Amino acid sequence: MGVVNVTPDSFSDGGNYFNARNAVDHTLQMEKSGADIIDIGGESTRPGAATISADEELSRVLPVLLDLRGKLRIPISIDTRKAVVAEAAIAAGAEIVNDVSALQFDPSLGEVIRRRKVPIILMHSRGNPENMQKGPFAKNVFQDVTVGLRAAVKRARVANISQSQIILDPGIGFGKNYRQNFQLLAHLERLAALGFPIAIGTSRKAFLGATLGAAKSPAPSGERIWGTAATITAAILNGAHIIRVHDVTEMAKVARVADAVAAEL
Repeated sequence: MGVVNVTPDSFSDGGNYFNARNAVDHTLQMEKSGADIIDIGGESTRPGAATISADEELSRVLPVLLDLRGKLRIPISIDTRKAVVAEAAIAAGAEIVNDVSALQFDPSLGEVIRRRKVPIILMHSRGNPENMQKGPFAKNVFQDVTVGLRAAVKRARVANISQSQIILDPGIGFGKNYRQNFQLLAHLERLAALGFPIAIGTSRKAFLGATLGAAKSPAPSGERIWGTAATITAAILNGAHIIRVHDVTEMAKVARVADAVAAEL
């Protein structure tokens, strides 16, 4: 899953694809480079990011979605927490909804998913983007994530969303400390045991910068590519089905080899 942030302030590529033309060109290049899905988002959910209005979010993503019609052969996921944005994005061609709030920010999103019969990624987050990295962090990350994801599934089922539409994401970096992110990756099979496909997003995140850099001097986001590769390999070997990445050319190769190893386990 290739990431296209149509935002001025995302942590890694904010501003690079804020122009719709740049975003469309980048999306088409990602497809050529080996992406199977494109995830387009118009609202940053980096730590400390403020919520924007649905109108602002739509003004960013709709021109991109409409311009991609008839040009892209792979599915588009819309990265949004808002029902009105999801509804318009699906009408414009999106086929998956990626909700980092797992139906907590806007419960009416569940009705859109049920009616439109599209898959939804339900992601665990401890808190919201404004406060999620301020703590306190969970004492037991597996218990916290498992309880949170089970509750997310329950919300989806109450909204009459089919079990076959649900994908789960443990939310790497969303309200977890650096060590907890590694713990989740090392034992991802515990979450795969919940019985749903698992999506993982580790690409260029801060816990990699802290691990790869010196004390009090994290590696810049552009220098985290091989750290990302290591986490993607671990995720695939431990049961991930979808990997959400910025660097599609390199990570498609990493995934191909990791898949070959996983096939022999």
